[in-house]
Amino acid sequence: MSLGPVMLDLEGVETTPEESEILTHPLVGGVILFSRNFASVEQLEALVQQLHEVRSPRLLIAVDHEGGRVQRFRDGFTSLPAAAHFGQVYEQDPNQARHLAELAGWLMAVELRAVGIDFSFAPVLDVDHGVSEVIGDRAFHSDPAVVTELARAYIKGMHEAGMAATGKHFPGHGCVVADSHTDIPIDEREYNDIYAHDILPFKRLVHQGLAAIMPAHVIYPKVDKLPAGFSPYWLKEVLRKRLNFQGVIFSDDLNMQGASVVGEDYADRAKAALDAGCDMVLVCNNREGALQVLDGLKGYEDPVAHLRLARMHGLHNITRRQLHQERKWKETITVLEKYQDDPSLNLDFT
Repeated sequence: MSLGPVMLDLEGVETTPEESEILTHPLVGGVILFSRNFASVEQLEALVQQLHEVRSPRLLIAVDHEGGRVQRFRDGFTSLPAAAHFGQVYEQDPNQARHLAELAGWLMAVELRAVGIDFSFAPVLDVDHGVSEVIGDRAFHSDPAVVTELARAYIKGMHEAGMAATGKHFPGHGCVVADSHTDIPIDEREYNDIYAHDILPFKRLVHQGLAAIMPAHVIYPKVDKLPAGFSPYWLKEVLRKRLNFQGVIFSDDLNMQGASVVGEDYADRAKAALDAGCDMVLVCNNREGALQVLDGLKGYEDPVAHLRLARMHGLHNITRRQLHQERKWKETITVLEKYQDDPSLNLDFT
């Protein structure tokens, strides 16, 4: 059985009988976890192990665990800085900022890999234009070149821990005030402005280890009438052809308000995203919508997407016990904690 094109969520800290049955559906390929699925590290390990045993190849297990205000698991995991903090350090010491970003990427990834999670949807590659609250300090910096540098370092750390990186939100969510979770954001800029500025981090990182990309539920009307995640122009023409991206394209959550312009029927939303070029669609916080998608996509098959998705499985298996005995883990936590107490510290990384 291959990995299907649908990623779903769970209601609680263990799978219900209904969820266990749904997860065996051939169109399901992954599970995204939220804070509601976490009670303790031990419980999380047991849940992930249960999910791994559902089918073969095993389901992809993902989470949003960027750091700062977007970190789903807290107790038992290191509190990670928001991306913008590395940008602040960069203003004073670029080398220190890059090293901190690499350490944070490694620590985020290795702690998730130690409980069996394949990947976090990270890093955020949006450029901070100072207007988007939903992005805000999730962005590394306002300069796309700095975003690229820090994200490259962060991804290097992720790779060392055995985790594939997912850049979001293509072609850029940082220039709109509206939050696509609750509104339909519209970015009125011309294509050339977006391409020269916000797309730059994606363009430069495509050939430097960026395994996956998540497009934005943002409409750029001077380019296309459809949100980027439903736009063949943005995904097939720009991302695949012009940028030559060969990795996975994940849709953002089809339950978000930004996806509503495609229609009320969730199967229609999923078909539109897949037809536009997505390899996997996320349907969260709406069980009825998820079932609509699974019913409406009967017979869907994309062998190329199967191969891309298989590369998202985590590498370098490690147990928490092994991790907690590692000197690097202890030292990295100490460094990041000192830095968060005083970002101006000139830390010694030797």
